Amino acid sequence: MRQDFIYPKDYRPILNVLETETAIKLIKDFFQTKLAEALSLRRVTAPLFVEAGTGINDDLNGIERPVSFPIKNMNGVRAEIVQSLAKWKRLTLADLKIPEGEGIYTDMNAVRPDEILDNLHSLYVDQWDWERVISAEERNLLFLERIVRKIYEVLKQTEHFMRGHYSRLKPTLPDEITFVHSAELAASYPNLKPWEREDTVCRKHGAVFIIGIGAPLKSGEPHDRRAPDYDDWTTLTQRGPGLNGDIIVWYPQLEQAVELSSMGIRVDKAALERQLKMTGTIDRKKLFFHKKLLQGKLPLSIGGGIGQSRLCMFFLRKAHIGEIQAGLWPKKIRERCRAHNIFLL
Repeated sequence: MRQDFIYPKDYRPILNVLETETAIKLIKDFFQTKLAEALSLRRVTAPLFVEAGTGINDDLNGIERPVSFPIKNMNGVRAEIVQSLAKWKRLTLADLKIPEGEGIYTDMNAVRPDEILDNLHSLYVDQWDWERVISAEERNLLFLERIVRKIYEVLKQTEHFMRGHYSRLKPTLPDEITFVHSAELAASYPNLKPWEREDTVCRKHGAVFIIGIGAPLKSGEPHDRRAPDYDDWTTLTQRGPGLNGDIIVWYPQLEQAVELSSMGIRVDKAALERQLKMTGTIDRKKLFFHKKLLQGKLPLSIGGGIGQSRLCMFFLRKAHIGEIQAGLWPKKIRERCRAHNIFLL
């Protein structure tokens, strides 16, 4: 694993705290507007919590505990704070009868108490969650790559937009994003851990989309784990299994790769059946969300999440996500950050 915290040598924030607060709003307003235009999305309101036991909440890597609580006025029915909105968005596409080629986006806010705190991770997660209706013919790798390029173009536009407001913020993103399959990475760097492979390929190319997150590689282990019931990570493509992936960029401030977005073409009936069987979670077929999908009552879709605080951190060249979002940090960490000119909100 990476070390818990990185304290860049001679770090000096490019923007002070007040400038940072203004810049955060500039980034968020600009990026979400351009993203909606690029992908034909309309904004919707999302829940902070959902009913437990419905299968609507996500279990991410399968080990994170959702924050839950009983609802007094509903006879003790338990609610869970969302961990992401992948399934909720697909239900909403159906409820709103969103046409093919269009979609929705929303603000997702989550609390993840099991998160390991470091420069990029906090207890609080905020991201743009988006989902778009697609046709059966679009469930392929070429279409996925086309959508990735649209999102990457918005990232580049945002970087240049911020330089127009703060000339001290120099663009670092390359003109094009490079596509590589997780199996190709494992074959090229068999002796490196997955995060070391990401660092190596991102240092070389600057921006990479790693395809196939969740499917077992030749070693028997996946590049990273994914829940079996939203992204399709088993369908075979011309490069290997997987119709999903992560947008990862090289971040000179921390000298490491940083994931900005996780996304993918969602499971159809066949992929859901296959992935539930692979992961030994076939009992989920009894849940509300899974029943609707297996009954053909949900549209085919593509979607993902884009970290808001992490995006702002990247564009503002901050050393720590706590410089973007207010949060809780151990006293020792706060003291060491202050000693290194990292001012946590």
